[in-house]
Amino acid sequence: MANLSVTKWMARRDVSRAMPYGLAIASVTGALVLELIFTRFHLPRAFAALALSAIAITFWYGGTKPGVVAVLLTITIRSYMFEAEISAVSRVLYDLVFVIFAVLMSWLKRRRNELEEKVAERTAELTAANMELKTEIVERKKADEKLRRSEAYLLEGQRLVHMFSWARDAATGKMTASPEVRRIFGASPEEDVSTIEFILSRIHPEDRAGAEREFAEAGNAKSSYESDYRIILPDGSIKNIHTIGHPVLNESGEIVEFVGTAMDVTEQRRARAELETAFEEIKKLKDQLHDENVALREQIDQAFMFEEIVGSSPALQAVLSNILKVAPTDSTVLITGETGTGKELIARAIHKRSQRSGRAFIGVNCASIPSSLIASELFGHEKGAFTGAMQRHQGRFELAHSGTIFLDEVGELPAETQIALLRVLQEHQFERVGGTRPLPTDVRVIAATNRDLRAAIASGTFRADLFYRLNVFPIEVPPLRQRKEDIPMLLEYFVKRYAEKAGKQINKIDRNTMELCQTYPWPGNIRELQNIIERSVILCSGETFWIDEAWLTIEVQPSQPDLSAPLTETLQNQEKEIIEAALAASGGRVAGPNGAAAKLGIPRSTLDSKIKQLKIRKHKYAPEPQ
Repeated sequence: MANLSVTKWMARRDVSRAMPYGLAIASVTGALVLELIFTRFHLPRAFAALALSAIAITFWYGGTKPGVVAVLLTITIRSYMFEAEISAVSRVLYDLVFVIFAVLMSWLKRRRNELEEKVAERTAELTAANMELKTEIVERKKADEKLRRSEAYLLEGQRLVHMFSWARDAATGKMTASPEVRRIFGASPEEDVSTIEFILSRIHPEDRAGAEREFAEAGNAKSSYESDYRIILPDGSIKNIHTIGHPVLNESGEIVEFVGTAMDVTEQRRARAELETAFEEIKKLKDQLHDENVALREQIDQAFMFEEIVGSSPALQAVLSNILKVAPTDSTVLITGETGTGKELIARAIHKRSQRSGRAFIGVNCASIPSSLIASELFGHEKGAFTGAMQRHQGRFELAHSGTIFLDEVGELPAETQIALLRVLQEHQFERVGGTRPLPTDVRVIAATNRDLRAAIASGTFRADLFYRLNVFPIEVPPLRQRKEDIPMLLEYFVKRYAEKAGKQINKIDRNTMELCQTYPWPGNIRELQNIIERSVILCSGETFWIDEAWLTIEVQPSQPDLSAPLTETLQNQEKEIIEAALAASGGRVAGPNGAAAKLGIPRSTLDSKIKQLKIRKHKYAPEPQ
């Protein structure tokens, strides 16, 4: 197959080579035929002209070599067929015409070929230039399209970030700016934004002088600058603008123009102001939380001894046994004991081991609330119930619903509040102060006192029926002097606690300190022990805990009362002596910061009722008029 293709190609090449020579033969033959025709019809002989035409055609279309062949054929035919009788000189001259004509045609053919080559080269150059031009046009269109897209992206980006670019010609002062300037500066369609006067007219009067000064200083220094100012829009709203400018210098170092950007930073300023306000609020809340934390820590410090029951003495074990027995029930508990023995701790232990442990434990110190407010504090009040009652207030019983309420110092309750409390214990309902609708309550009551309520009943300051309602399950907390076995354990517990709090390493307790603590009667009970240990930890500088012996001196106790008289009479006499001494010290005044009630630490109403009950004449203690 390959050999056949090569053969065909060679055959076509031979044919193409032979065709110009065939053209020479054909053209000369045609001239001969025409000459014979002219002779047959007795026309004028024109072989020379026909031969020259044949030679010209052969040279023009066949080339030089076929043209030479045509010339030779023409000379041969003319010599043997036409004008054979002419002389040799005429024949040579005759043939010389054909040769000269052939040379002329050869030169013309060569010049045509050269011209065609030049035309082809020029055409190729023009074609290449045209292609380059087309390519350049396409690239230019692509560049223009890319530039338009970039400009569109730039304008869209400026719109999104509220920014415009600007340039100010140094010679003319004329400004050019991107379209976003109209929206930021609130320019109407007819306003000319290409002047500096337009920009200055929008700047806030208070900021205008500063903005002009900063721009002038940058121009004098031929340096970049940043400026912040406010603008006032036609609707009166104010925006904050941040602008950046940069000078463009020529070869001689002179400013040609200033270029830069300006951004609307109103939202950023507002967000910053809101953030600063939020930070300020957070700071206030943090300070408030810190204060509350401090207060809470102080409360925890004050009541930390009630967080756990420490001790293993028989007296304490008896109390713990009673707690385990009464806690699962809903019975009312009355806890008695001296001050500082941990009565609230016992109440919390009962609550934690009861079925109400998941509910609230609300504690109320009845002695710390004024008698005029105790009812409102316990049972709440309606709006307008009394002066200053601007809205409804929930009482402690409502807050303790389904939980436990602890009434500490219950013996200090005023008579009217005792009646309301009795109703709660009997009927399980109460009314808010100023209200008429009874409210049901489901709350467990645990009360505590360091007073002898039986003596108070005898003196008429405490209701007997309320006492019996409270005294369903009595628990008496032993004083610390009755549980001296627990003192070493309490010492270790509080020393470890306060040492960790103070960041100190205390590993042992001084032996003399331990003996001193076990022999001291602790009239202030665990609270006194706790305070002295805290004070000692602060003063300790080594690893051994010690207590100054001077802190545990026993004060001289007053003479014991005469126990020959009945207990009730003895108590009344002692109470009367105390009240009369307080009246004498206060000049017969009951109320007020220097009154007898304040000195005794009891409400005025309680003192008034005791004065009436004991038949004390308070007027005799008033100072005589001058």
